[in-house]
Amino acid sequence: MSSVSNFFVRLANFFLLAVVASCMSAEDLTREAVQESTLKPYTGPSLHEVDTSKLTGKVMCGYQGWFNAVGDGAERGWVHWTKRGGPLAPGSAKIDFWPDVSELGTDERFATGFTNAAGQVKEVFSPYKQATVLRHFEWMRDYGIDGAFVQRFITDLRDARALRHNNTVLDHCREGANRSGRAYAVMYDLSGLGTNRIQEVIDDWKALRTRMYITEDPAYLRHHGHPLVAVWGVGFNDNRRYTLEDCRRLVEFLKKDGCSVMLGVPTGFREQNRDAVKDPELHDVLKLADVISPWTVGRYGKPAEAARQGEKVWQPDIAWCAERKADFLPVVFPGFSWFNMTGRQFDAIPRLKGEFLWSQFVAAKRAGASMIYVAMFDEVDEGTAIFKCTNDTPVGEGVKFLNYEGLPSDFYLRLTGAGAKLLRDELPVTDVLPEALAR
Repeated sequence: MSSVSNFFVRLANFFLLAVVASCMSAEDLTREAVQESTLKPYTGPSLHEVDTSKLTGKVMCGYQGWFNAVGDGAERGWVHWTKRGGPLAPGSAKIDFWPDVSELGTDERFATGFTNAAGQVKEVFSPYKQATVLRHFEWMRDYGIDGAFVQRFITDLRDARALRHNNTVLDHCREGANRSGRAYAVMYDLSGLGTNRIQEVIDDWKALRTRMYITEDPAYLRHHGHPLVAVWGVGFNDNRRYTLEDCRRLVEFLKKDGCSVMLGVPTGFREQNRDAVKDPELHDVLKLADVISPWTVGRYGKPAEAARQGEKVWQPDIAWCAERKADFLPVVFPGFSWFNMTGRQFDAIPRLKGEFLWSQFVAAKRAGASMIYVAMFDEVDEGTAIFKCTNDTPVGEGVKFLNYEGLPSDFYLRLTGAGAKLLRDELPVTDVLPEALAR
């Protein structure tokens, strides 16, 4: 069969799968059936490389794990790849970078309606596939990244299939961390959570501890002698429906349950300005935290601005936290773009071939940070991914994607690994990118 004929066959199969998936009526699931089948103790091998007893000295990534593709077995269709849930094709894409899937097996790659300049069908991945997530954690090991905060969105978990996906991905991450000698921890993202729903977070954590025994395997990250749980979205001024009192209740529960708690907060948490609510109760809640991590994605956009952030904001933030016996976890990110998702500015915060991300590692180190959070490992939606992405992006009328500016697909993994060495004084503090990254 000619390459042209093969292309049209694959394209036809792609659209046929999309139609079938939208029409099929899969076996009904219940949440309890999902919990029963997916929340199991870990019994596999565990490699001990990263010290999982503390967050100090570590560079951790956020792992969204929220993608689905038609044919991945999750029965959810296209999730997070597209704006409206339909086929991933021109006009529907929600992502600004394209993942490099060249190392994935044939059963891990899913055809889309996009093609490259050579007419080849472009493919994506799904973290519902165990092998893919295990490989992602192998990449973390290969490039010296300590581990991941696995995102868990409570807003999804009322739906049985979404719950199954989230539980499955968490299980894959747990196995990946254990097999690759990495650390992992659960991060609850409260974004989109409605009123009077904080009990759902509490109930979910109880299930993870009592049915999955999640904190009992060696790879689960601990801090100050207790399992670390992150709660993201405390104190933002964007009209969230849950309250600071809800957040207090959740933190108090987690502390009583024997956990250390990390809180993801606004950049302006200390002075209660910018993106933070102006409410004295915010500081009351933060006093309960073991780790405070202000969100900075999009708050600055150039290396010089990152340097100012470190000097003018992070340094006093660290002092404020130290007075309250809390650790400080700054957030760094490689760049930002959500053009295909929102239609807003393309390449809004340019990566500058790694200079922007490196400037933040340096700023955090100079500010006195002892731990760093990289946003994100796999976030191609908003253009903050550090995992392997390709320069061979789709083409076509109206098709627009960013790439790694000719850099190798693993460049940002290597850069993040270098950031971890910088944090641990294994590299000198310099504004210039390490020479090893130039290869």
